[in-house]
Amino acid sequence: MRPDWEREYAEYVTARGRAVRRTAYLLCGDWHRADDLAQQALTKLYLAWRRVSDRDGLDAYVRRVLVNTFLDERRRPWRREWSTPDLPDRAAPGDLPEDRVRLLAALATLPRTQRAAVVLRYWEDLSIADTAATLGIREGTVKSATARGLAALREVLQGSRDGEPAR
Repeated sequence: MRPDWEREYAEYVTARGRAVRRTAYLLCGDWHRADDLAQQALTKLYLAWRRVSDRDGLDAYVRRVLVNTFLDERRRPWRREWSTPDLPDRAAPGDLPEDRVRLLAALATLPRTQRAAVVLRYWEDLSIADTAATLGIREGTVKSATARGLAALREVLQGSRDGEPAR
């Protein structure tokens, strides 16, 4: 890669890498998997850097790659490691508010398309059209996936607030 492209890429990753990682976390719900997803997306960006002509559209490009990588991983479960139900003994982080933990647990219960639509619409603040383009689905599908995802989140969160265990 040319030195000026290398510098541009490094500047982009420095400026946007944390946002990519946060979006990856919201998609998968696990910081370790989020690191892997973000790394894969940024690696794919690096490999395509000379072909990406629209430097203003880099965020959309990376977001699309990130979502596709997430969905591809979910489609091929035999290609990833399996977690164990036994966690090591350690204290839970004390800085996470209870509501955030409940929300992330509720988000993890959503099917992948609903979860991706909710994350892109409400965390990334994308329009319906941009969300549809990122996911490669129709706008109507984004609307229904978002509505169903929000309804499921409300149900799970209301249930956990009423004393029922979150699903």
